[in-house]
Amino acid sequence: MKKLLVLYLISFASFSVYSNYTLDQETSIAEINGISLAYKSIGMEEDPPVLMVMGLLASHKVWGETIVNGLVDSGYRVILFDNRDTGDSEKLDRLGRPNLYWKYFLYSLGIGFNAPYTLEDMAYDGVALLDHLEIEEAHIIGASMGGMIAQIIASKFPDKTTSLISLMSSPRIPKTSEISQGNQENLRNMEDVDEEGAREYGFYPRAMPRQLTAIFKAGDRSEIVKNISVPTLVLHGEDDALLPVSYGRLTSQLIPNSTFKVYKDMGHNLPKEVIPILIEDIVNFYKKVDAVL
Repeated sequence: MKKLLVLYLISFASFSVYSNYTLDQETSIAEINGISLAYKSIGMEEDPPVLMVMGLLASHKVWGETIVNGLVDSGYRVILFDNRDTGDSEKLDRLGRPNLYWKYFLYSLGIGFNAPYTLEDMAYDGVALLDHLEIEEAHIIGASMGGMIAQIIASKFPDKTTSLISLMSSPRIPKTSEISQGNQENLRNMEDVDEEGAREYGFYPRAMPRQLTAIFKAGDRSEIVKNISVPTLVLHGEDDALLPVSYGRLTSQLIPNSTFKVYKDMGHNLPKEVIPILIEDIVNFYKKVDAVL
């Protein structure tokens, strides 16, 4: 089970190696919002910036080399960072380990509860990193939980957001009945993973109760997502069993004038066969947005 889970965790990543950016490049550290945040800046500083936000427990490495280099080769400066509690960023075990079953029970009853940190805190981390790098605004792209964070940035900080790409994400928590049994089992066992593959890609399973609590606390963000006014592209896999494609469609329906695209043979991952098409779609979208600025 653990080996299968490691494969699930790293299934986002591309394994093609390019000369510009490699996974083993060292991160820099910035003191942001009271924590140490690890980041990398890839590409020319004068090129249009892209801030990439990864998902649950995952470090920036899960984006892989192919996508990052594809964007850099297309004339973009890519800003990668590890969310708090992941990768080389500060681990927040000092904030405790919430009881997920209790938090979800309270959420299901509509009862408020405390969280070690929130998705908004994580969104502020990304915005503060842009300020740290003296970047006035950037294209924001987020995957899964990172897409939720990116949606918050685009909604609350439109002046910092050139455009939004919401990738295999959602404006709210899916019902348990909509998540496959296999993915439910993966989430339940994620804290028990202690495999070299997970560590190599910067996963920090002990953060799962804190990050899932942040998602539970955010609840239904439809009103926030409705307020997004920047150019938006919503991308989703047809076979996504963790966040079904209906949630990508809902995201697009909530955001005025957004574009929605579904990829065949893609689940809640980034298959190597889909990545070239994905890069082309992202770059074409960015070029179209940049042309009217």
